[in-house]
Amino acid sequence: MLVAGAGGIGAACTDAFLEAGARVMVADQSAERLAGLAGTAGIVTADLTTTSGCEQAVHAARTELGGLDVLVHAVGINNRVPILDTTDEDWDRIMAVNLSSAFLLGRAAGGVMVDAGYGRQVYCSSVSGLLAHADHGPYAASKGGLNQLVRVMAREWAASGVTVNAIAPGYVETDLTTAHLGRPGIREHYTDLVPAGRLGTVADLTGPVLYLASRQAAFVTGHVLYVDGGRTLV
Repeated sequence: MLVAGAGGIGAACTDAFLEAGARVMVADQSAERLAGLAGTAGIVTADLTTTSGCEQAVHAARTELGGLDVLVHAVGINNRVPILDTTDEDWDRIMAVNLSSAFLLGRAAGGVMVDAGYGRQVYCSSVSGLLAHADHGPYAASKGGLNQLVRVMAREWAASGVTVNAIAPGYVETDLTTAHLGRPGIREHYTDLVPAGRLGTVADLTGPVLYLASRQAAFVTGHVLYVDGGRTLV
């Protein structure tokens, strides 16, 4: 299997799959993040916002693993500013990292999986793809777009034995949220919005990802699974 993204969620998924006995390749643009991983079948330093980088990652996984049956996409960035303060560069970068990488990597892996007649693709979306959070314009747009991309890929590849799904975390403590949650009152504010009464952790996400990547989820496709402690209920 191939995990795209060696940050908080990607690293947690890598560890969970390794514990389950899977052979895991990990791709990321950061050699430093990749160096922090242990026990993988291999690592690939690649720019996943480019066609060549995604094809490089898929080729490396196929070569090392003898095929590619599972893809987990856990690549994402955010920049919390109002729409009126969002620059063209901010928009382009967030869309490239969050959405274009999903399309390019999904397409590269999808070709392999369709030919093989089997595959599982799992993407990391967000409750921001559904809720209208202020200061999340490009991020929310990228996640909303990702949700629809997942549905279309699922529709096109279902007859070939390939499922495509996403998890949509709520407020989760990761490298992406650490600085924001450290601001005065922010952690308390977000916690109050979650019916479960706490923020999520990366450990809360790995079980749903493992399920969607399993043979037991063979009849689940095109689904966005909200892992949010009930945030989208209120």
